[in-house]
Amino acid sequence: MRNALSSIAGVVEITLALIGCGLLWKFVMQPAARAHPPISRLPAWDISMADFLSFLLLVMGGSSIAAIAAGFVGKLLPFRGDTMTVFSGAFTQLGLLLGVLTHRILVEKKSMPRLSSPRASFTAGVATFLVAIPLVIASAKLSELLLQLAGLPTGKQDLIGMFAQADSAGLIIIMTFLAVVIAPVSEELVFRGGLFRHFRTRLPRWAALVIPGLFFASLHVNWHTLQGLSSLAPLTVLSVIFSLAYERTGKISTAIFAHALFNLNTILLIFCGTDL
Repeated sequence: MRNALSSIAGVVEITLALIGCGLLWKFVMQPAARAHPPISRLPAWDISMADFLSFLLLVMGGSSIAAIAAGFVGKLLPFRGDTMTVFSGAFTQLGLLLGVLTHRILVEKKSMPRLSSPRASFTAGVATFLVAIPLVIASAKLSELLLQLAGLPTGKQDLIGMFAQADSAGLIIIMTFLAVVIAPVSEELVFRGGLFRHFRTRLPRWAALVIPGLFFASLHVNWHTLQGLSSLAPLTVLSVIFSLAYERTGKISTAIFAHALFNLNTILLIFCGTDL
């Protein structure tokens, strides 16, 4: 049964990748698309260096304080192993989000924007997700090959192993909620709405795309064991795609939806036992 489910999931994933290739050709690679490059709909982020540094301080401080708080609370609760890891991760993600909200309200003195035209944002997010699939798969396979040639570990991210080995329905539900709802919102607000938006008018475009991508990807690698090193390149590629989608639509919700769909797709592949 599991082998059949894995095969079906593999076929679906290949189908999605082929659709993504078609969209990539239609909107990016074909001569007509290259002759009329898209115009950025993302306005410049008019913020001083001091305010940007305060953004970084609030985001890093929020996540650090939340992680420390999770450690103290975890000692009072019967949390161990993967449960404690998920608990700490949840606090850290919420700390990131709190840092972003605090900066926007206290420093920028603005309220959080409402989600305008969610249907359009979701449609653009689906298209972004589909375009990302073939590029991420290709970069993942190339990265794995290069790591093997270099004699470096090619193990998957720790979180992927946690999903695959989880035997508690409650833990699976919480991890899925964090991966599909909380993480896309907090991480997109930080890396796309913060780092990329600041760098895009102050650095060469390639640097504005790559630097946030490297930071984003590096957070998914265990640098003590090098577990998840093979995800560094594909997640950098994924981050660049999200930034381009944000730039093209001017809506952070597009990147959030695409991020959520990508994480959900990864979780479903894990549960189906598919390794692409």
